[in-house]
Amino acid sequence: MPRKFLKRIMPDHAKMREHPHMQRFGARLTEPRLWHLNRRSVAGGLAIGLFLGVMPMIGQMVVAAALCIWLRVNLPIAVMAVWISNPFTFVPIFYTSYRLGAWILEIPPGSYRFNLSLEWFTGEFLLIWKPLLLGSFINGLLAALAGIVFVRLIWRLVVIRSWLQRLQRNRRGD
Repeated sequence: MPRKFLKRIMPDHAKMREHPHMQRFGARLTEPRLWHLNRRSVAGGLAIGLFLGVMPMIGQMVVAAALCIWLRVNLPIAVMAVWISNPFTFVPIFYTSYRLGAWILEIPPGSYRFNLSLEWFTGEFLLIWKPLLLGSFINGLLAALAGIVFVRLIWRLVVIRSWLQRLQRNRRGD
């Protein structure tokens, strides 16, 4: 079952609850559905994490945790999936999102240079925020949908394989 693999790679419940950023959620973290490994919970957690992972925002993990608590889906999976955007991947993710948004809005994509400064945010960011957010939203929805389909498909295939193995063992008399 995928459950065995996921239990091996997931962090311990107690460590997650003791994390400084997670303590703001208090007793809500004791909800068993946040830690349960079933197809619905894992697919929902992955969808939330992937959606927020491609959004250009600060505090993705905290927002993912809040959404998991609200929707009662797997919290560790969502928090881990948010890291799809990391220092190595955020440039291609946001560039692709910007290009998609510019194409949908029929805005000719410009050649902007990123510079972490107040001048850049007040000048150039104001020119790209609409296509960036639209493209990020669409890419987030596509990533979330792909995550749900992937988890449900893999989970189903593993369960069918397990049933077939059990059936073969029963026929052999093991």
